[in-house]
Amino acid sequence: MALPTRTPPTAMRLYVQRYLITGLLTFIPVWLTWVVFKAIFSLLSEINLPWVTALFEALAAAYPRTLGHINQGWLTSLLAFVATLLALYILGFAASRVLGRRLLGAFERLIARIPLAHTIYSGSKKLMSMLQTRPEGTQRVVLIDFPSPGLKAVGFVTRVFRDADGAELAAVYVPTTPNPTGGYLEIVPIERLTSTDWSMDQAMAFILSAGAAAPDRLAFRASGAASAPAPPGSEVASES
Repeated sequence: MALPTRTPPTAMRLYVQRYLITGLLTFIPVWLTWVVFKAIFSLLSEINLPWVTALFEALAAAYPRTLGHINQGWLTSLLAFVATLLALYILGFAASRVLGRRLLGAFERLIARIPLAHTIYSGSKKLMSMLQTRPEGTQRVVLIDFPSPGLKAVGFVTRVFRDADGAELAAVYVPTTPNPTGGYLEIVPIERLTSTDWSMDQAMAFILSAGAAAPDRLAFRASGAASAPAPPGSEVASES
């Protein structure tokens, strides 16, 4: 009678390593999605969380038998999240109407009287409007030498201006991965920008996925380079 063969320790270790790596590679996209969604959910729910919590506590105290169970943390956070989305929709709808624009103008005039609040509000509003339009003479999504020469980082041009000598400079926001709300602000000469053919959506997908979600080919050229035809077989394509 033949004895059952045993798996060698080396083979068993390889099996364990392979399945652990496979499980890790499967889990990372789910984890990154959860981290981004959790950050957005927490940010939006905290806006209306105080009054929703107060409302639930009042209802639970007034009707302990029928509504006492609704005073739970996850339920209040969910309702606050939905309330914030609804408020954003109403705000966007109102801002596109005459009455809404008048109310928004009155609010902005009120904010203008508060020094620190005016600086924050006007700066963030200009940033949002700039991200919706392409800077004159430059591409919105660029590559810059960051954090050291020879290394490229994806950046967004937020403004183009000139220094005292008349040289053109660009303010470039370099977001971090996988949370693009944090990053670095770099002032880069125009000629040192590397223009790309990426849209904002493609660049954001690239950043959020840590480079996994990207086109197979990145067409770019330096902003200061002459627009000459690329040599045969070159992997670098001129920006259209």
